[in-house]
Amino acid sequence: MKLTYTTEQQNFRMEVRQWLAENVPAEKLPTYDTKAGFELHRQWERKLHKAGFSMVMWPKEYGGRGCNLIDWLIFEEEYYGAGAPGRVNQNGQLLLGSTLLEFGTEQQKSHFLPRMASSEDMWAQAWSEPNAGSDMANISSKAIRNGDHYIVNGQKTWSTRATYADWAFGLFRSEAGSQRHHGLSFLMVPLDAQGVTIRPIKALDGEDAFAEIFFDNVKVPVEHRIGEEGKGWHVAMATAGFERGLLLRSPARFQQPVRKLVQLYRDNKAAADRDPAIGAAVAKCWADAEAYALSAYNTVGRISHGDKIGAESSLNKVFWSELDLLIHQTAMDILGTCGELLSSAALAEEHGYWLNGFLFSQAGPIYAGANEIQRNIVAERMLGLPR
Repeated sequence: MKLTYTTEQQNFRMEVRQWLAENVPAEKLPTYDTKAGFELHRQWERKLHKAGFSMVMWPKEYGGRGCNLIDWLIFEEEYYGAGAPGRVNQNGQLLLGSTLLEFGTEQQKSHFLPRMASSEDMWAQAWSEPNAGSDMANISSKAIRNGDHYIVNGQKTWSTRATYADWAFGLFRSEAGSQRHHGLSFLMVPLDAQGVTIRPIKALDGEDAFAEIFFDNVKVPVEHRIGEEGKGWHVAMATAGFERGLLLRSPARFQQPVRKLVQLYRDNKAAADRDPAIGAAVAKCWADAEAYALSAYNTVGRISHGDKIGAESSLNKVFWSELDLLIHQTAMDILGTCGELLSSAALAEEHGYWLNGFLFSQAGPIYAGANEIQRNIVAERMLGLPR
């Protein structure tokens, strides 16, 4: 399969490439899991927005550029190829933003989307609870309606970006006595509201990548609900589809480290070839990253003709999370003990890149829905196997 691009698409690629060459910071920004790094990434997001590159596939009236998803794939290829900073507001922009475009009221879209595109508002994802991780239908945090607002009580955990974010979105049980997928409402909650307490959770690298959020009689206006009351599960599953399917992990997210992996293998070929399995793993990583890219273009083509991403998003999620694991495990196998050096170590050189990626990849089979659950979905909904 050979991809061809229109003249307009080629011109767009060149425009993106030139802007990134002129604007990507020469020094890597500190991690956005620190307060200083978070604010520097917010400034970068604002710069992207000012240039029209924050959310290229959103309508212009909502802060986007009005491009299609092919253009977005092109942008992602150039963005990762340039080594640009990680997208700190992706939970809001890619997940909640897509959800608002599909389910939000016109008032919600016109208010929240431009502020999201410019990163004036930074968003956290508040799905999991202590007893509702992979089994999200077990949510117990409550949102009891009282006139024109809800009274929210409960706890969320593993909330990505919540330590420094301005808002969170999540599911809350809004019908007394309801169980499982029923009686849930999808709410957007300001994290500076009275009654909200945030406690950071450290990741493997020691940074505050997640947080617990506690809600104690927090008042949330009814107009901050997305979709119908009690029908939040349907909305949330669309959000999860965006997360597991195309938007959260574009193909370029894996193609770029695979290119680095190939170069790492070439630079260390004599040592790496002592184990024939390493060369085979490098080849598999390259082939799988390219296959994922072609699959993404196929998916975008189907979407442009009116199709929707269904249960196959679960298959997608298993594939890219396991590819991420293989890429970084292979790099660690090539580096041997040198791969265990922190980026701050004098002898680490560029190896810290691989250790950071390796640690993060371990979470891939868990976040966006545990892979065990995704395999159940594939078995039941795609293959028609019995429960």
